[in-house]
Amino acid sequence: MKVTTQGPRIAREQRTIDAMIRIYCRGHHGQREVPCAECASLRDYARRRLSVCPFQEEKPACNNCEVHCYSSVMRERVKAVMRYAGPRMLWRHPLLSIYHLLDERRRVPAPPRPARKEKSE
Repeated sequence: MKVTTQGPRIAREQRTIDAMIRIYCRGHHGQREVPCAECASLRDYARRRLSVCPFQEEKPACNNCEVHCYSSVMRERVKAVMRYAGPRMLWRHPLLSIYHLLDERRRVPAPPRPARKEKSE
């Protein structure tokens, strides 16, 4: 995977998914400060996928995106986290919640095209 320079939008997305996973893990696995191994692996996976998002700073909310970066198993795990943590985010992380709601209204850009190789003659 190619890691790109992280901009403020991706950094905020990473803080949001981190907060959601902490809320979920606290509620389901009883972990207070550090997420359990299962949740930590999901967090690391989500962070890796965000770091290589083809849209980067123009990224729409994942549920509106046409490019599915997550495997089907991980997508279901993240959905479970978001269903549980989403309503609780407003109380614990109001600014991240508001930004996330605004991001859902963001226009979905066309998928980026792969770079073409120059023909050498």
